[in-house]
Amino acid sequence: MGHWVENLTGLWALTRRLAAHPVPPGTDWRYVLGSATLVAFLLQVATGTALATIYVPSTSEAYQSLQFITHDAAWGRVLRGMHYFGAGAMVVLIGAHMSRVFLTGSYKFPRQMNWLSGVVLLLLTLLMAFTGQILRWDQDGLWSGVVAAEQAARIPGIGRSLAHLVLGGTTVGAPTLSQSFAVHVFFIPALIFAGIGFHLYLVLRTGISERQSIAPAVVDPATYRAWYHDLLVRRGRPFWPDAGWRDAVMAVLVVGVVLVLAIVVGPKPLGRPPDPTSITASPRPDWYFLWYFALLAVLPHAVESYVIVLAPLAFGLALVLLPIVASRGRRSLRSRPWAVAIVAGAVAVIAWFWPLGVRAPWSPDFEAHPLSAQAVGSTDSDVAAGAALFYSKGCEYCHAIAGQGGERGPDLSDVGHRLNHPQFVARVLGGGPNMPAFVGKLSPAELGTLIAFLESRRTAPR
Repeated sequence: MGHWVENLTGLWALTRRLAAHPVPPGTDWRYVLGSATLVAFLLQVATGTALATIYVPSTSEAYQSLQFITHDAAWGRVLRGMHYFGAGAMVVLIGAHMSRVFLTGSYKFPRQMNWLSGVVLLLLTLLMAFTGQILRWDQDGLWSGVVAAEQAARIPGIGRSLAHLVLGGTTVGAPTLSQSFAVHVFFIPALIFAGIGFHLYLVLRTGISERQSIAPAVVDPATYRAWYHDLLVRRGRPFWPDAGWRDAVMAVLVVGVVLVLAIVVGPKPLGRPPDPTSITASPRPDWYFLWYFALLAVLPHAVESYVIVLAPLAFGLALVLLPIVASRGRRSLRSRPWAVAIVAGAVAVIAWFWPLGVRAPWSPDFEAHPLSAQAVGSTDSDVAAGAALFYSKGCEYCHAIAGQGGERGPDLSDVGHRLNHPQFVARVLGGGPNMPAFVGKLSPAELGTLIAFLESRRTAPR
């Protein structure tokens, strides 16, 4: 049977030729990031296909179908967890792979098209991650589409059309979910498969970039191809097993880590059911987008639109123009210190803003719980009633007392030292920056108990 199949297809012969394909000497662990990204993508395809057999892309049933997958379907929680962490692995790995290629100057001649195809795959990966978040169709998922459309609408000229494209109409709803499902499950994976095929073809055609220690001092298109061919003839090693075994080990490691995280941690919990009319929504993206979310949140309002429009445009243009304007010359990091500075700067920005995005101090904490008895620190009936009002009227969403509550507004643990009674009355009834006025919303008795509680905040309870 095997001989019959081989005689008709030649697949085994092709596999042997690919395995024997020569790679430069010194192809070490730094070269496994590309294949690891491919493994993460194939893992996404496998788990996504399994999830799609149960998921219902309907606004009335999507949320419930995910609840069923997570809590009732066999291995559903693990599948969702693997799909969630697999998405994060794919984003991280493709970023690390492109950083390695950038630092080693491997985008230079004759591999400019390798880089450009990688840029397209990076964009498709980010789009797939974004549309996947919408498919959860909880508050985060629904409002992620709204926020993306609002940002797209700021682009001059074509903004309204782009926002319409993001939402699949003029408002978020059934077309948004249906369109996101089709894009996430069919269109983007098909484009990624085509992009990976083209990318691998280019890798086979141009060869794997050699290490900087053995590369020519200067990449000269007139002589490089002949030099590289001679290097492979003299010192080349077959891809398998000399280099391929590392890819195999990395593949097992990627799948193993994702599986362990899926079992131990599980998928991202579903938030509240989607409600476009809710004023208590505080959408947050998945963890790999949190740094960008934080960056936009802390920008001054006057420059926010410019950054939303120009920053992605400048980033994309830089990626596209890089192999065009710097296709030759030196690859050594000593000759390209700016490359190290750019990557280090990008890592520093992400490392700085990501924890801020986790905390999101600019957003009300709608998950805040009523103050504990220790935080209230008093058995006085008026103070206790005021503490209950502090929670029921939503004050605790934005203000913290003894470490409990939100961070959007000032910490009120010792506010009794800062304001007197008339000032409390004026602030509560008249409101303030980012604070609603409660005039007409509190009875005189409620106002009295609330102020009694705030006046009791003279020392932070221990």
